[in-house]
Amino acid sequence: MNLIEKDLKYIWHPCSQMKDYEELKPIIIDHAKGVYLYDINNKRYIDIVSSWWCNLLGHCHPQINAAIKAQLDQLEHVIFANFSHEPAIRLCEALSQIIPNGLTKFNFSDNGSASVECALKMSFQYHYQVGNTKKTRFMCLSEGYHGETIGALSVGTMDLYAKIYKPMLMDAIRIEAPDCYRCPYGKCRDNCDVACFEHAERAFAKYGAETCAMIVEPLLQGSAGMRIYPPLYLTKLRAICDAYDVLLIADEIATGFGRTGKMFAFDHTGVSPDIMCVSKGLTGGYMPMAITITTDKIYDAFYADYNEGKAFMHSHTYSGNPLGCAAALAVQTILKEEQILEKANVRAAYLTTKLTETFGNHPYVGEIRHIGLIHALELVQNKTTKEDFASTERIGYQIYKKALKKGLLLRPLGNIIYFNPPLTITEDELDEAITIAYEALTEILN
Repeated sequence: MNLIEKDLKYIWHPCSQMKDYEELKPIIIDHAKGVYLYDINNKRYIDIVSSWWCNLLGHCHPQINAAIKAQLDQLEHVIFANFSHEPAIRLCEALSQIIPNGLTKFNFSDNGSASVECALKMSFQYHYQVGNTKKTRFMCLSEGYHGETIGALSVGTMDLYAKIYKPMLMDAIRIEAPDCYRCPYGKCRDNCDVACFEHAERAFAKYGAETCAMIVEPLLQGSAGMRIYPPLYLTKLRAICDAYDVLLIADEIATGFGRTGKMFAFDHTGVSPDIMCVSKGLTGGYMPMAITITTDKIYDAFYADYNEGKAFMHSHTYSGNPLGCAAALAVQTILKEEQILEKANVRAAYLTTKLTETFGNHPYVGEIRHIGLIHALELVQNKTTKEDFASTERIGYQIYKKALKKGLLLRPLGNIIYFNPPLTITEDELDEAITIAYEALTEILN
């Protein structure tokens, strides 16, 4: 029995209909370097989606590799209750220099969903302990995604992930999200006063008194199809949260560490959240690690004598894992010393130009949207009416399969084809990816 047969015998892959694997067999990756993955037959694939958006600086980066190897020989893990270690302390010190103003305290967990769960529990308990006992509900945007644990699903509104579990979920308040491509107000991004914010205003007027926190994917709703909205929306959201004493949670798991052209999406706004969740690029995609970062004000509501029962009794076995901290510290060093963001923004402009030249006049590409190096092509049947292809046609999936044969890893979001590469990708590598994407898209849509 070969590796593919053994995989199909034992493994239930995430976010997959395993019946599809009868036709498109698992691809067994042997090694990787930079933006490239190599399978057991030495076929090369461009990882243009950063292996689910987490590979920040390329695969097998020598500096990150060395940091983890050195840490492995010193300390692999230690209980993080009443114990600590230098890599965690140094990491928090380094992050303190780059996070939005006012965020000061770091609570470690091991994945993005866990970070969101931590933020939800933290905000609920905060209000309880400062006497706002009626504030027990959460607000979120429609088409949002915050992870796949029960709390995270409750504040996500993607039916693909959450609908079947509705009887298990909390009753969150859902606000209609901005949809700039199909804006019902007829606005364009360059001249937008976020009239759609009226939905938030109505929700806060009705439910603000009972809401403890609002969670948002800042500027970019990833799983919704890389939907991008203006910074002004977040500025208004910060103000209305303050007016109603609602905590603002920024889910920067997908947008953090340079993905949007700045270190964090909130850096585009001039305001700060009360709680910020980070993961994915935190360790460069190497190690499972997440952090929920909050303010002194929230932290102080939990600080009391033990017998008052105010401690935050929330934990993860691998909280503050030294190997993850070592990887994250290496990422911070590389970002700073090699001016990664500055260079990535130059390549982002290059990618925008090349995609526009290649796909701008394509009859089935309705929009090319972008923020930082993240670029998305929305495929439509009709550019004038913006009519979608039927989901049953699985157009994105067909393009994905065709691109794989040609050596490009695209993982479409429905009919949205996107590039979310490592920040270190070169112009030549982008050219190669664009060429393959165009060939795959044209062959399927023709």
